[in-house]
Amino acid sequence: MNPNPSPSSPAPFSSPSGSSASLPFVYLASQSPRRRQLLDQIGVRHVLLLPNADGDAVAEDAEAIEVPRPGEAPARYVQRVTGLKLDAAVARHARRGLAPAPILCSDTTVALGREILGKPDDAAHAREMLARLSGRSHRVLTAVAVQVPGGARHAALSVSQVVFAAMTEAQIAAYAASGDPLGKAGAYGIQGPAARYVARISGSYTGIMGLPLHETALLLREAGLPD
Repeated sequence: MNPNPSPSSPAPFSSPSGSSASLPFVYLASQSPRRRQLLDQIGVRHVLLLPNADGDAVAEDAEAIEVPRPGEAPARYVQRVTGLKLDAAVARHARRGLAPAPILCSDTTVALGREILGKPDDAAHAREMLARLSGRSHRVLTAVAVQVPGGARHAALSVSQVVFAAMTEAQIAAYAASGDPLGKAGAYGIQGPAARYVARISGSYTGIMGLPLHETALLLREAGLPD
């Protein structure tokens, strides 16, 4: 697949034009820079399809989609949220009258047993989460879904196990204060400074980052994109 321009270039309303319009691409309905970087890594040309862009007639509440239901299992939760995000992206695409192309959505959550650990509210909340993960094993679940224009929806789930080394209170406080945990499920990103505390993993490293590339490549192939 043809590589995308730099991740900062696509605008929320943008779609390919001119000679590039005939090249295969996907819409990425995600604000995560990590997912954009991962798609770049495997040469998937993509255009952002984000909510609440200038000129949008409909205001979308992206945060409300991510609220877990009482007693909801982590696997069920992350797949449900990904499906809702894809539903919203499909409707957004139709409202904006954009060129047809597959739409890709993904969501990641961290689970300690059956408990879902979402994004921390602030540094204090991040410290609480990190203290619970310290010296223990947890799961990282990432769901991926692709909508084919006027056709089928393909989905996959990646589940990985992560073991954290024991962290001191000072280490937890320093990392929480760095700001890196904010906006990340479980209050850490494996691709950043928190990697020093990851003793081992079993599963998909890119899935832990937020987009399992093997599963994503298979879904895009099913959606008709060439390798």
